[in-house]
Amino acid sequence: MATRRMTFRLYPNIQIEKQLRYHRKLHKDLFNAAVNNRLTQYKKFNRSIDYFEQQNCLPAFKEVWTEYKQINSQALQATLKRVDFAFERWFKGLGKRPRFKSIRHYSGWTYPAKTGYSVESNSENGYLNLSKIGRIQMRGKAKYWGKPTTCTIVYRNGKWYASITVDVLEQALKPEVLPTGAIGIDLGCKSALSITDGENHQQIDAPKFFRNAEQKVKKVSQEKRRKRAPNRNKKVKASRRFKKVQLRVSKILRKVANQRQNWVHQVAAEIVSSNSFVATEKLEVKNMTSRARKGKRQKQKAGLNKSILDVGFGMLRSAIKYKVEQIGGVFVEVPTKKVKPSQTCPKCGHRHKKTLDIRVHECGVCGYVQDRDIAAAEVMLYWSKGTLPGLGTNRANAPLR
Repeated sequence: MATRRMTFRLYPNIQIEKQLRYHRKLHKDLFNAAVNNRLTQYKKFNRSIDYFEQQNCLPAFKEVWTEYKQINSQALQATLKRVDFAFERWFKGLGKRPRFKSIRHYSGWTYPAKTGYSVESNSENGYLNLSKIGRIQMRGKAKYWGKPTTCTIVYRNGKWYASITVDVLEQALKPEVLPTGAIGIDLGCKSALSITDGENHQQIDAPKFFRNAEQKVKKVSQEKRRKRAPNRNKKVKASRRFKKVQLRVSKILRKVANQRQNWVHQVAAEIVSSNSFVATEKLEVKNMTSRARKGKRQKQKAGLNKSILDVGFGMLRSAIKYKVEQIGGVFVEVPTKKVKPSQTCPKCGHRHKKTLDIRVHECGVCGYVQDRDIAAAEVMLYWSKGTLPGLGTNRANAPLR
């Protein structure tokens, strides 16, 4: 069995939405209480509290705060588990110390088992039944469907969503005939994807969703600066007009994010429909988009970072990877620091250092001329197959320089 997540949009009526907001507030308060309990016990009594101790305190907690009796007990346990996960990340150095959350920054809650909710759907639209809340219409279409296992209620940008995980038979995920294509992919800012199978080449231009909406965002943001902004230090609340303009900015950015996500999945699905072997570069997007040092072409680096994030390198790679592995294919991430695809000739294996402004690969040894990104994609494809000239017939023989 394989687990897949499906997201549906919820359309609650006025009464049910009031209940949803109330349950969200209770889960937020429980989260903050659990965080406060852990920090206080450690600071005052030098005691560390784990998830199981807080879970065992839930019955006594509900006797004092009786409003929590109407909430599913496993949903409360899932909220405590979220606190435990946040502290584990902090202890491992993967995140900051857990902080108290306001209602604006608390998205929702989870039903971790098959109790507290039921789904009336056959993968397209339907209804969601939540205990103590009611029956809610939901819209959406899932590519695969199975037996629901968990359900997460999410409030984002003024809309409610249900994120449902289902158990799917692995046979349903794999196509009847596995595609036989093998390609190399190079990611870039001008051409988002440069694809080659060794003979045929294709380049997909970057859609530039944010770049196209940037002027609109700047114009609306100028209006926002004229309104009364909130100031917590001076206890000044945001004006109604400020909130209205902020919603307009959020709406534009949400549309850009949706457009990018839709484009990424369409491109990934098209690639996987005819290829089961994909080789691409191993990129550290976080490092690539770090700020430039003072005096080191900061404006140029900021523009490059914006272009990289606009394409969505990490999202593209993740979508292609899971779709390839889902059908039983092979996804290879080529170590760029060792192989150096953009500096290597795919025909003879000779390495020649090129700056970023050189967009055409011209080999001084064999005379091979090709677009720089296409040549890099060829290098990754040949290296992953073990046929890159000059590097032997095995990927283990690649030089470490």
